Amino acid sequence: MNGDVEHLLRTEAPQVLGALVRRFGRFDIAEDAVQEALLAASRDWPAQGVPQDPRSWLIRIGYRRMVDMLRSDQARRRREQEAGMTELAMRAPDRRAGPAPEVDDSLTLLMLCCHPALSTTSQVALTLRAVGGLTTAEIAHAHGTTEATMGTRISRAKQQLARDGVRFTPPAGADRDARMTAVTRVLYLIFNEGYTATAGRELARVDLTREAIRLTRMLHASLPGDAEVTGLLALMLLTDSRRRARTGAGHELVPLDEQDRALWDPGLIREGTELIDGVWNHGAAGPYRLQAAIAAVHAAAASPEETDWPQIAMLYLWLERLTPTAPIRLSRVVAVARAYGPSRGLALLDDLNSRHHLDRDPLTRQRERAVRAHLLQMTGDNASAAALYREAAALTDNQVEQRYLLGKADPLD
Repeated sequence: MNGDVEHLLRTEAPQVLGALVRRFGRFDIAEDAVQEALLAASRDWPAQGVPQDPRSWLIRIGYRRMVDMLRSDQARRRREQEAGMTELAMRAPDRRAGPAPEVDDSLTLLMLCCHPALSTTSQVALTLRAVGGLTTAEIAHAHGTTEATMGTRISRAKQQLARDGVRFTPPAGADRDARMTAVTRVLYLIFNEGYTATAGRELARVDLTREAIRLTRMLHASLPGDAEVTGLLALMLLTDSRRRARTGAGHELVPLDEQDRALWDPGLIREGTELIDGVWNHGAAGPYRLQAAIAAVHAAAASPEETDWPQIAMLYLWLERLTPTAPIRLSRVVAVARAYGPSRGLALLDDLNSRHHLDRDPLTRQRERAVRAHLLQMTGDNASAAALYREAAALTDNQVEQRYLLGKADPLD
């Protein structure tokens, strides 16, 4: 499918879904109808051309499919209590969906997909499907599972929303704040999975990082005054700016200090830096602004030697106090080691392990070994470093990471 058509479809997907849900009040069925409309467009538009009003075209096709699905549903279940809104919608002459609404439903849909009744995994999958417009097969590939398994997961998530009587209305007050926290976390998780894939032959999943950035841009456009949303977008842009330099000609992993900085994207760096600079003083910085600030310090250094590691170590300490997670603690170890030497880094790592067990935490047990191996190598303990590099390689399913870690171990024997 043409890239421009694909981008257009993913941009229009939440608006089409919002129009159908507002008219019929059935998110579970409307989402399936939208997917069928998107599939129809992906077949017809490359050959016949994009219609003059693509959103209205998609709504019309989705509307017709929705009516068919609802009629079938009614015939099967014969429940009069479900007929109210459905019957009113189906009485429209010639099944005409009417003009495309001007309402932007993106934020409402994001919050609906991140409803607290759903698990984080279901929130991610439903966001990619309903707001991102990805097919079930694409989402399954991103999660390393089968299309049937992912289809079941998405179906159960929609059924859960239906059972809970979730309405297509923006949440308010404390519920809105909690839902926004879930939305930003989901987008952050999508980006991270794309940036370093959990498994597979490729280091990164560019389709996921691109989609996370697109959705975060959409969220930022809806909430331009939200400093943490701005920080999240800045973080993604600054991190993604290094994508081309992260692998070499043979698709091998290239660590940050060895990357050709001429390959870093100056446009993304400039945009990300301007975003974080613009909101840095807007109240107390949250986790995404702090991470964006760290990424901006890296981006500002013309060479590894010019990196302000003491500042990065300070920002990680600030971040750890705000969000005391295992990955952030381990990142502070790296920053401290770079700023003040490997012995200081090892001492901090030992202290954090004794108190927080980073070497056993599922989120850090693989990387803890890789970090410790690198620090031991810097101190001259090559035998211990080689053993730990191999342990770390055995704990990842990403083949690019495995080759890199084994390549670090072999010369140390």
